[in-house]
Amino acid sequence: MKRYKRLYLLLGILAVACIATFGVLRFEEHQEQIKNSDEIILKVPSDTVTSLSWEYQEESLSFHKEEVWLYDEDEAFPVSEEKINGLLTQFEEFGASFIIENVQDYGQYGLDVPVCTIRFSTDEQEYEVQLGDYSSMDSERYVSIGDGNVYLVQNDPLDQFDAVLSDMIDHDDVPRFDAVASIQFSGDETYSIVYEEGSDNTYCADDVYFAQIGGEMLPLDTERVQSYLDSITDAVLTDYVTYNATEEELQSYGLDSPELTISLNYTSEDEDGESFSDAFVLNISRAPDEKTAAEADETTEAESSVENGETDSKEEEITAYARVGESQIVYQISAADYKALTAAAYNSLRHLEVLSADFADIEQIDISLDGAEYTIASEKKGNDRTYFYGEEELDIAMFQSALEGLVAESFTSEQPSQQEEIGLTVYLDNENHPEVQIKLYRYDGSHCLAVVDGAPVSLVTRTSAVDLIEAVHAIVLD
Repeated sequence: MKRYKRLYLLLGILAVACIATFGVLRFEEHQEQIKNSDEIILKVPSDTVTSLSWEYQEESLSFHKEEVWLYDEDEAFPVSEEKINGLLTQFEEFGASFIIENVQDYGQYGLDVPVCTIRFSTDEQEYEVQLGDYSSMDSERYVSIGDGNVYLVQNDPLDQFDAVLSDMIDHDDVPRFDAVASIQFSGDETYSIVYEEGSDNTYCADDVYFAQIGGEMLPLDTERVQSYLDSITDAVLTDYVTYNATEEELQSYGLDSPELTISLNYTSEDEDGESFSDAFVLNISRAPDEKTAAEADETTEAESSVENGETDSKEEEITAYARVGESQIVYQISAADYKALTAAAYNSLRHLEVLSADFADIEQIDISLDGAEYTIASEKKGNDRTYFYGEEELDIAMFQSALEGLVAESFTSEQPSQQEEIGLTVYLDNENHPEVQIKLYRYDGSHCLAVVDGAPVSLVTRTSAVDLIEAVHAIVLD
């Protein structure tokens, strides 16, 4: 009996070894069916495709083409032709780097339950592309196209087909403005800005934008206007709250009567470098209830911030919306974008400097200080100007820095009620504006009131006024 038991045991071991050997041979045979390839496995021109759908995780989207692409579940959804074409372009020449032929077990490649299934069709044929596991060893995706093979592809379709519906919307375009001819504000701000080179309405050669207010052409700071235009171009219009706004929805977003409407006439260049003119309109508003509450609290909050030295901590509480022209898409925008776009007042765009002229254009300065009068003269040779006090040549850098340091902390029309600290009459090399008068008056412990050509303009820091006075003393008392 012991001999038989031993014999049975040996036979069992032999059977297991045979089975294992057979498995190895089958595995090696299967391995031999994997081969390198540079084969194009699909070649479908994107402009021949008439339908496209895909399923990925919880997302299931389908589109069809009727001259333009339409979303199957709601044809009012504005589908981005560019994004659809971007999805389809990869199948125009869809290549594989490895082919696994005569596949018996799709599960080992993750294709028994595909990660993503893509379907598209032309007038002649339907296609189904299944995406399986990602091979970390090869850094490629296993793919099936229904021909009995499995392919490893370098260009992973899932890089694009993880898209959700919001990724497929045709967002409103916000152009880049090569040149802006005019800007019209309506709503909380109501005035126009025009572009004019070489204008007689300024003594600053860099000024090209002018606010039309009360029949006057008021110069604006070119850099501040350009920064404002950049805020329009850079506004993030991607977070849409509706793509087919009804009148009721426009009211709920405050866009039936926007806080601010910005209308621009501009020129730009097309892809061929050809110049063209166009118009752009952007509407901005907050939710009506929030706007009402904010207006009621505005004065109290401002006073509290000043008294306590607080910065604005309520930015995240702003809920704001934007709409391009008459588009049916409404976007929610960030508090930062809302603040930048609504910073359109004249005071937000005008020069901060009390004297915006180029210092090199100053020919002479008469100074009134402590009851005495002083004059700084100059001589110009070519592009260089030399300044003198009496017969003595000056190092003007300290005075120039102090004069240019007179910038507004806030603008005001309040008339001076205290004594004058210093007065300047600045003579310019400018036919239209040969002379500018500047006077600084005491205001409070922190500020002086700047009056230019007899009109109150702004409050400047008392420190900057003292710097100017000390710069004058350094010249006249040296």
